[in-house]
Amino acid sequence: MNKKVSTGDLDVPKRLELLKNSLSETLTHFYPLAGKIKDELSIDCNDEGAYYVETQVNCHLSEFLRQPDLLLANQFFPCELLPTESTAVTYVANFQVNVFECGGIVIGMCISHRVVDGAALSTFLKAWSATAKGSKEAIIYPEFIASSLFPANDLWLRDSAIVMFGSLLKKGQCMTKRFVFDASAISNLKAQAASLGVKCPTRVEVVSSFLWKCLMAASEEWRGSQRPSLLTHYVNLRRKMEPKLSDNSMGNFLWLAAAKYTNKSKPGLKDLVGEVRKAISKFDSDFVEHIKGDKGNALMDETLKGIGAFGSGDGVDYLGFSSWWKFGFYDIDFGWGKPV
Repeated sequence: MNKKVSTGDLDVPKRLELLKNSLSETLTHFYPLAGKIKDELSIDCNDEGAYYVETQVNCHLSEFLRQPDLLLANQFFPCELLPTESTAVTYVANFQVNVFECGGIVIGMCISHRVVDGAALSTFLKAWSATAKGSKEAIIYPEFIASSLFPANDLWLRDSAIVMFGSLLKKGQCMTKRFVFDASAISNLKAQAASLGVKCPTRVEVVSSFLWKCLMAASEEWRGSQRPSLLTHYVNLRRKMEPKLSDNSMGNFLWLAAAKYTNKSKPGLKDLVGEVRKAISKFDSDFVEHIKGDKGNALMDETLKGIGAFGSGDGVDYLGFSSWWKFGFYDIDFGWGKPV
């Protein structure tokens, strides 16, 4: 942008124009997001741009937020969240701007996980919003260094991951639910979970461990006996490297931490938090150096096979987590306030 734009009093058409123009400008820096998926290992950066559509929603945003209908929310996205072979999306990035009767705006995005993880998506959104506000001093420039650190010359990692998740996840009917933990509930959980081994548990550790504990109790009641269980957490490796990678590093800097519980006795929250902490703490700068080295592929393959072998065993329950905590999505401001 040539000059700073004040968006506080803009009407909806001008806001939409601002969103579209600032998105176009941002994509010139995040150029792979403006391309099309050529195959599993490459993107055709043909400068065609991203897929973009605007829709009108016939209700007020406050009505939807009062009691969110998670099935209705799927209509706010520009493509099917579980595409079939015939409806596979070819654009790397897809955007749908939904305008409610009150003028409220919801932006739905589908961006290929081949290209970015949650942290990288956050970087892109911060850059887009900074451009929309005309904040030149806050403009973010991405760093595309993932392929130099972890070059992908074949599909062994994808194939290994498909085999692992194929053994853990069973096809069937799905259900989506939303559970809200307020600040006081999380504080209580942290107080209950603190121990000599984990003096200051994080909110992610306590909430995921609490849900793990509930799953084990529900499984025992349903099946009549306690079963072994497996919990996995995606870990952002940017902060684990030495020196640490910039938050602006684009790509998928993720790996899978796995915690197991096989004891016959019922676990306490402290026990499970300790297992989660132990699993995540294995990922440090030494681990990252190992997977970057010559033996990295073998190490990663061995890890995935180990997780799959245990999780697919007879009578084992599996619970998978992915946390977006601290990515800053609640702070994205296009010039008319933070999201509600």
